[in-house]
Amino acid sequence: MTVMEVQLPPARYEFGGDEFIFVEIDREMSLEANLKAMAITGALRRENIDGVIDICPSNASYLVRLDPDRLHPTELVEELRRLERTAGELRSDDAVSTRIVDVPVLFDDPWTRETLMRFRDRHQDPEVTDLEYAARINGFSDVPSLIESITSAPFLVTMLGFVPGLPFCYQMVPRDRQIEVPKYVRPRTDTPERAFGYGGAFSVVYPVRGAGGYQLFGIAPAPVFDLAQRLPDFADDIAFPRPSDVLRYRAIDRDEYDRTRVEVEEGRFRYRIREAELLPAELLADPDAVNRGLLEVLYR
Repeated sequence: MTVMEVQLPPARYEFGGDEFIFVEIDREMSLEANLKAMAITGALRRENIDGVIDICPSNASYLVRLDPDRLHPTELVEELRRLERTAGELRSDDAVSTRIVDVPVLFDDPWTRETLMRFRDRHQDPEVTDLEYAARINGFSDVPSLIESITSAPFLVTMLGFVPGLPFCYQMVPRDRQIEVPKYVRPRTDTPERAFGYGGAFSVVYPVRGAGGYQLFGIAPAPVFDLAQRLPDFADDIAFPRPSDVLRYRAIDRDEYDRTRVEVEEGRFRYRIREAELLPAELLADPDAVNRGLLEVLYR
């Protein structure tokens, strides 16, 4: 058995009253930090410790809620420190159960374009669209090259947050190939439901219409949030994405978008999902090979 060397500082542990323990893996958000948090929280769930009520992973940290009448907080911290030394080392045979999901996206759609043009006074470059701005500052020759980069490698759902069902996703590529864009100078007061946005190195699909500050690249025909649970993929939860899911954003045309919207409205839509195991150590060592394997599983 080999161990993947992850150059991260020791985790920082804090108490939140009597019921919460917050653990910061690293102050800098990275794929390494998220994989370590994922490995530790996954191991904690498998141990099924009496008194642990909830486990909430985040981008580079996690939060644990406990019942102090059944489990003393200091005892849980000791257990978490042990898991940091074991599960957090990302051994070569440590696997994370995941779902690979095909997520269609219509890039440069009329709805997000209309929205972003209404808020150019809040943008870093009011003379161009968000896609054109992102392509330029990331060194791409044109917008199609940017879209090809987004769709060529899948994204890991690192956390859900701010509103139910909103997935923060980090592309599973080396740091020097990460696409990064700043958020708007001032947040918009309007963002379409299902808008595909990008902020920092994270992609999101907005679950509901509302305010937002991420750059707008497109729109997804299928929801990530279904309060009425009409669609089969939402039978067990009103939010579809889960931390550790792997999402492959696939560019589609307007015809496929319209067909998918009909399936959604009629309650027939199903995401293309495949179960798989993700080996964090392998992903960090050779992300391109791991991504090829995941996409082969998804589309075979």
